[in-house]
Amino acid sequence: MTPRLVFLLLACLTIASPAAPPAGEPTNAAEAAAQKARADAELDVKYQPWVAGLSPAAQAWEKVLQDQLGSFYLPLHKKDKIAGRSNAWDFVEDVPGLPRVLLIGDSVSRGYTQAVRKALAGKVNVHRAPANCGPTASGLKNLEVWLGDGRWDVIHFNFGIHDRNTPVQDYLGRLETIVKRLQATGARLIWASTTPIPDDPAKKQTAASIVERNTAAAGLMTKHGIAINDLFTAITPRLAELQNPNDVHFGSAGYDFLGAQVAEAVVKK
Repeated sequence: MTPRLVFLLLACLTIASPAAPPAGEPTNAAEAAAQKARADAELDVKYQPWVAGLSPAAQAWEKVLQDQLGSFYLPLHKKDKIAGRSNAWDFVEDVPGLPRVLLIGDSVSRGYTQAVRKALAGKVNVHRAPANCGPTASGLKNLEVWLGDGRWDVIHFNFGIHDRNTPVQDYLGRLETIVKRLQATGARLIWASTTPIPDDPAKKQTAASIVERNTAAAGLMTKHGIAINDLFTAITPRLAELQNPNDVHFGSAGYDFLGAQVAEAVVKK
């Protein structure tokens, strides 16, 4: 066999026999789903005994989280709990006599929740909605669950990043329905303007979409006499320092900064 024929034969074998995936990696969607199911089951074996050791009120809170957090956030929460780590969705045992505050918002709100708790420790009972609250459509669907049965003194809320492609009039209509329901609680309401996002054609998002929705939401809040915590304006000069590159989220220093802004708005009379 000539060297040329040997080369051609080896080339054909290489094309016909693709390399196997690295050991442990799924080869198709079904196998990936099976791996995730196994991982979830192994996690649950440790999580359920942890839940069983909680007070009835804390167990009830975990049940709400199981229904609300979804397939992305729930495993993260479970891992935190069995490792003994605190997170934004910790059960809050109210200190009697202190005001009760509810934070409603997306993953940015989740990011600054613990900073708010730290800033207001001993002054306010800081709760957060049991979800990444997402768009206004999710708010309409889940608001009663998020509000729960307790009385709120202050509700600090935001919807925006997940509504970046929602038509502005639809966004405002849904937001006004949410506002009216929140007003019915008797709580003092604080609207947080949505923090900046970068232009990203791949994700169909533009920085201008947030400016447009913040402007529209500010008009609605003014109409209803609701205080505005302008997080957008507060953090914009420091985006290069505090926001993750090409991302809507922030580093720990950014969340500490936002948490301080939220804490100040909560206690401001």
